[in-house]
Amino acid sequence: MKLHVLVDELETARLAVEGGATVVQWRLKDVSRADVVERGRAPRSLCARRGVAFVVNDDVEAALMLGADGVHLGRGDHGAERAKEHGLVLGLSAASLEEARAANGHADYIGAGPVWTTPSKPDADPPIGVEGLGEICAAVSTPVVAIGGINADNAAVCIRAGAVGVAVIRAARDAAAVRRAVDAAL
Repeated sequence: MKLHVLVDELETARLAVEGGATVVQWRLKDVSRADVVERGRAPRSLCARRGVAFVVNDDVEAALMLGADGVHLGRGDHGAERAKEHGLVLGLSAASLEEARAANGHADYIGAGPVWTTPSKPDADPPIGVEGLGEICAAVSTPVVAIGGINADNAAVCIRAGAVGVAVIRAARDAAAVRRAVDAAL
C-alpha cells in the first residue's frame, strides 16, 4: 500500500516520513520554479536518506533540477513526454472515468478524485465518491491512488475500492494514523 503525502514544508515532510509515507509529493502552489527548487532541496535530501520516493507537483523541470524520483501532473500541466524521457515516475490526475481511461497506460499511477470534498483544493472537481473510485480502479490497469478528503477514518475504504494507495494533505501530520487504518483493513 502506498501512502502518498503531499507537503509544502520540511517539517511536514519529516513527520510524513516518520509516519510511514512511501511517497512525498512536494506541492507548492503559486510560487516560482526557483522557489520550488530552493525550498525542495532539504525535503528531497530527507527522502533520499530514508528511501522514500520524492515527487514534484506540476513541474517537470523542477523535478529534474531536484533529482526527484517523479512528477505528478494535473490536467493543465505539460511535460509528460519529457518526464518519461528522463525516467521520472509519472503520475497523472483523473477526476472522471474518461480522464482515467485517457491516462491509462501513459502514467505510472493515476491520482483519482477527489473522492470526497477537500478544502485543500478550492477549485477541485465535484467528488467522485467511493463508487466513482471503484469504477476507475476496475476500468484501468494503471495503479490508482485515491485523492481528496482522505483521512484515517476513510483511507481503508479507498483501498477496498481497489486503490493501491491513498494521498493525504491535511492528514500529513498524522500519517501514522492513516497508515494504521489502511493496514488494519488489509
